[in-house]
Amino acid sequence: MTNRLIPLDEPYAPEIAAALEKYPQVDGYLLTLFRTFANSHRFLTKGVPNLLDAESPLSLREREIVILRTTANRNCEYEWGVHVTVFGSPAGFSDEQIAATRTEKWASGSGVWSDQELVLLNAVDELCAEGTLSDELLSRFQETFKVEQQLEICALVGTYTTISLVANVARLENEPFGVPFPT
Repeated sequence: MTNRLIPLDEPYAPEIAAALEKYPQVDGYLLTLFRTFANSHRFLTKGVPNLLDAESPLSLREREIVILRTTANRNCEYEWGVHVTVFGSPAGFSDEQIAATRTEKWASGSGVWSDQELVLLNAVDELCAEGTLSDELLSRFQETFKVEQQLEICALVGTYTTISLVANVARLENEPFGVPFPT
């Protein structure tokens, strides 16, 4: 038994195997992150909510802006790279926008983002840095997003902060298909 947080391999204990069956797989491949969650049945079932569903009050693009910027802020290349690979194209991001989620400070007038996306990016940055929003940004955030969307944004920042912490503490290397951070 190790005290190091590592991805587990089969065979899994029956309760772990049953919980992992609910996680997405492609051709039987289970992400290293999910196998790392398998260190705890409780974490597998309660650690992070699955917010990647069609019932989200956010568009796919808005959701992925939050996830990419949160994981970039948390220096989690693993999760950032998975989301760029899986959702970057469906969310309609240009290569410049993908790189900007990691490298750019959000200046209005840059032409890379819409005004609404700039509010979202600034909100994610402040939530990650301060755990709240300044009065000025809060006002713009509330004008731009419905209350259901505001809650979803906060939940995504929290969820992907947790995911980033787990991936970073476990020192997960990028998935073979994951995109590395821009240099």
